[in-house]
Amino acid sequence: MDNVTLKTNPLLCDIETGMCETTDETTKAPSQSSERSTRESLKLIYFTDPICSSCWGIEPQLRKLKLEYGDAIEIEYRMGGLLPDWNYNSGGISKPSDVADHWDEVSVHYDMPIDGDLWLVDPLDSSYPPSIAFKAAQMQDVEKANLFMREIREMVFLQKKNIAKWEHLATAAEVVGLNVERLKTDFEGRAKTLFEEDLKLGKELGVRGFPTIFVVDDAGNTETIYGTRPYAFYEMAILKLNANITKSEYSKNWETLFAIYPTLTAKEFSELSGTPRNESEKQLNELAVNGNLAKHTTKNGSIWTNKS
Repeated sequence: MDNVTLKTNPLLCDIETGMCETTDETTKAPSQSSERSTRESLKLIYFTDPICSSCWGIEPQLRKLKLEYGDAIEIEYRMGGLLPDWNYNSGGISKPSDVADHWDEVSVHYDMPIDGDLWLVDPLDSSYPPSIAFKAAQMQDVEKANLFMREIREMVFLQKKNIAKWEHLATAAEVVGLNVERLKTDFEGRAKTLFEEDLKLGKELGVRGFPTIFVVDDAGNTETIYGTRPYAFYEMAILKLNANITKSEYSKNWETLFAIYPTLTAKEFSELSGTPRNESEKQLNELAVNGNLAKHTTKNGSIWTNKS
């Protein structure tokens, strides 16, 4: 990635395309070499970055996919290396403070709370440390690693915490039940190689920005989804590759949803429960007033947490 010319600024995500772009390379379909246990299953290879604001924008869609198609799909997270360092000046961005207003704008567009003041208060020098920490988490436990990714995203987007700092990564690891000591060892060791392998694969596939999701079946047929898209785009890609996959029914009441996902934004709750967006926030606020949920508010929206 170091040799790639950044023609666009990766931290300036294009609201129209829903992409945080790093290059203008042509994307190729990944090849599948390993056999799967069932021909019904599909793999979603998801190129992302812990500080990708457009990736935060598709959290509602991904969470719904896991509920409706979780038995038939496997989401494989790959790191893309969005911000190596600040040794560039493009797209009107030359320093961290230039990102603050953009994040606030993106937050409104995606209807997902993001506080751009992070870049004024405690900006990251690079997104590589949290990316490497995620690879270290994957070495321990894939499911806990995915929870770890969600935790550090909430830290960076809502709590204005610099997740390039080990103290915050360690806290997130402890919250999701990872072995922090082992995480540190792997973070300083093999996880760096795994991260470099992700960067190499992304370059080979011509991944030009995030989010990029390759939906792949066991025969190697691929559908590619670029950027932040409505739920129907992801569902159509899955059904195009396997029309026989059946959608799972799930309970849409707030108790069940918060038992599965302990934190939800109003947009996420609306997507998952089928509640109109203008009613979802009202319902969540009532639950918070009644003591069922805890509410954390940022200048650009809130997130609710299951108290139990």
